[in-house]
Amino acid sequence: MEEITEGVGGINIVDAHKKNRIQVSNTKKPLFFYVNLAKRYMQQHNDVELSALGMAIATVVTIAEILKNNGLAVEKKITTSTVEVKDESRGRPMQKAKIEILLGKTANFDELMAAAAEEREAGEGEEQS
Repeated sequence: MEEITEGVGGINIVDAHKKNRIQVSNTKKPLFFYVNLAKRYMQQHNDVELSALGMAIATVVTIAEILKNNGLAVEKKITTSTVEVKDESRGRPMQKAKIEILLGKTANFDELMAAAAEEREAGEGEEQS
């Protein structure tokens, strides 16, 4: 068993799961969960990659547009492709559309986020009075 773990320990896995990638589903979480998550990722990594398959593509485009229209993000790159996904119910492979949108912070991202945080704090102070 030790030989196996030593062999596995020597394997370098290329960053297949990027730290700044969000894989969006249109059924699992609400839209603004992803919008807020993307903001947090941009604060940490300066950019975020939104990825979706099939019917979730419209959700990814909406998230990107919300971030762009609020002055928080700029489009860096958009990639579309077709991927083969195994259909669980029929057991055969099927083609699905895929989109990846790379967004970067705008020059005034940090200012806008700070202003939004101040507004939230001011709103919370009013509720407590």
